[in-house]
Amino acid sequence: MTSPAPSAPFDFRGYRIVIAGGSKGIGRGMALAFAAAGAAVSICARGHDALDETAEAIAAHGVTAHRQSCDLRDATAIAAYIASAAQALGGIDVLVNNATGYGPDDSDEAWLADFHVDLMAAVRASRAALPYLSASPHASILHTSSIAGLRPRPHGAAYGAMKAALCHYTTSQALSLAAQRIRVNAVAPGSIDFEGGLWDRCKREDPVRYATVLAKIPFGRYGTPEEVAHAALFLSSPWASWITGQTLCVDGGQLLNG
Repeated sequence: MTSPAPSAPFDFRGYRIVIAGGSKGIGRGMALAFAAAGAAVSICARGHDALDETAEAIAAHGVTAHRQSCDLRDATAIAAYIASAAQALGGIDVLVNNATGYGPDDSDEAWLADFHVDLMAAVRASRAALPYLSASPHASILHTSSIAGLRPRPHGAAYGAMKAALCHYTTSQALSLAAQRIRVNAVAPGSIDFEGGLWDRCKREDPVRYATVLAKIPFGRYGTPEEVAHAALFLSSPWASWITGQTLCVDGGQLLNG
């Protein structure tokens, strides 16, 4: 059973949050959590329907909601989105790089999808957002990695490799931006179950695999997007003002079992 969420532990009123990959799953959970805490939020994704629905849910919290379709494999599109988001919100305080290409096999296409979306989209969005973050008194960047980047795995090597690279980028970027007082951290979720997501599909199509993974999670259940969002809010808040260059696992102890 999921633990109840704490009641409004963070106050993000006055913050401008940009989430690259924010229409579904973990990104949507983050967007709504930031909005519930009072932040103005911009999200992007490729699809329109989920993007529109999530933007409406953000606006229902009485905050500014900006959305824009963006192919995060495209460097030009990323730069255009960041500029548009900054204009709509009046600046950027927190950049969240949450997208994934999730290449499940060992094909060139899978490796390139993960390279461009999981790694280079974060690099490019950070580069585009830097002028705006430099002007913020509480700037930070948050990357969504995965516990897949912290251990070997028999399947999805491309995904794990790029998430590992993203963790390393987090540390290097944190060091390079420390002089500008821009913090950089990452969250590494374990297996997160949400409607339409990988594990939701697996539950229906491959229940044996679903049960096998579940058995390796010490807490005895899959995680939720909201639980990852709680970690994201902490790392983006003043409560984490002396934390940078870190990757925080949000996995119910899953990584402990290898």
